[in-house]
Amino acid sequence: MQWSRRDFLAHSTASIAAIGVGGAARAAIGPNDKFDLIVKGGDVLDPSQNLKGKRDIGIRYGVIEAIEASIPAERALKVMDVSGKLVIPGLIDLHAHVYPYGSAIGIPADELIPFQATTTMVSAGDAGANNFAAFRRYVVPQTRTRLYAFVHIANVGLTPFPVAELYNIDFAQVDACAKTVAENADIALGVKVRMSENVIAKHGTEPLKRAMLACERSGTPARIMCHIGGVDTAQLMSDILDLLRPGDVLTHSYSGAPNLSNVFTNIVQDGKLLPAALAAKQRGVIFDVGHGGGSFDYTVADIAIQGGAGPDTISSDAHVFSANTPGMPYLTWVMSKFLNLGFSLEQVVTMATARPAAIINRTAKLGTLQIGAPGDVSVLEMVEGPVEFVDTRNNKRQGKVQLKPVTVVIGGVPYGRPYQSPFSVR
Repeated sequence: MQWSRRDFLAHSTASIAAIGVGGAARAAIGPNDKFDLIVKGGDVLDPSQNLKGKRDIGIRYGVIEAIEASIPAERALKVMDVSGKLVIPGLIDLHAHVYPYGSAIGIPADELIPFQATTTMVSAGDAGANNFAAFRRYVVPQTRTRLYAFVHIANVGLTPFPVAELYNIDFAQVDACAKTVAENADIALGVKVRMSENVIAKHGTEPLKRAMLACERSGTPARIMCHIGGVDTAQLMSDILDLLRPGDVLTHSYSGAPNLSNVFTNIVQDGKLLPAALAAKQRGVIFDVGHGGGSFDYTVADIAIQGGAGPDTISSDAHVFSANTPGMPYLTWVMSKFLNLGFSLEQVVTMATARPAAIINRTAKLGTLQIGAPGDVSVLEMVEGPVEFVDTRNNKRQGKVQLKPVTVVIGGVPYGRPYQSPFSVR
């Protein structure tokens, strides 16, 4: 039987998933062995296991080895007391800009940990073919946060920001992008394309079509991440939605930003959800929040959610500009907004853990606290009391609860003091 490269990649991915982090190679922990860390006394919520209640989590060699009602403190080299706190799988931010020094808007991912308790982040098109290697070589290895990426269809990525990267369509180099995705398939999830009029001018669906072609030519299970918000014409929005495939990601789904003519051309037009948006949702296009500094409008979200096009994933779109805006697009704050829109805590946590983990599908058991999963844990505090939220178009909403970041454990290593020695071996 002759295999194509696509067949080989699919088989390899399936084999790795079958072995998993918790495969036979993992050293079994004996009754007298000590955990490197016990996360003790927290109120654990893990929607991937329908698990809710007070639990202790034992981590050894960077992997979760036990999750029990109580683990004796003497069985740990170190105990992290999180009594009264909410303990969840490590938060995953599917859309952020975490390529500092190489993208004009990137923030170091580790600097965001105190503000949103993330353990995994996805660079949403910061780098294109011309500068992705630098992201891989110089940023990913030096960052504690787990990093993945969508490769920008523009070979310059977001380096020219605020100059639009796709006014000149020649920057959308299909073969160079496909090669970049293929050669970095362990961390590259697919291709990012920004479809706003202020990015692509009058190029219509051509940038999206090139991005899709790059995915296909890569020979990998690559996805599109398609940015919307103020597209050129009302019809173009429907055309974009009609092109997206099951598993592709529509980000800034609830943007209310107008186009350059101040016309509202997003998934809600004239107060109604576009039929193309509902059809896309129903065939499996992933609706991602991507809040950012200008891409979340309560009035759009209300209509879309009521019309059957609610979010699948919650993400921040945090970058050097959005992080300073009144909407405060830090992941836990964005989660709080949806918690106060009527989504349950389990739903909100799922949309920032298990759902984005399935999209990434590169690390076995990411987004869960199952035994054998990476030792990634986010610790939050649920604060009850009046709170005011504002979207990116100055619409305000009152809430009754918010999620505040406390700390994280990444790969079994806690963030901050007291530090362990050696700090890390990974």
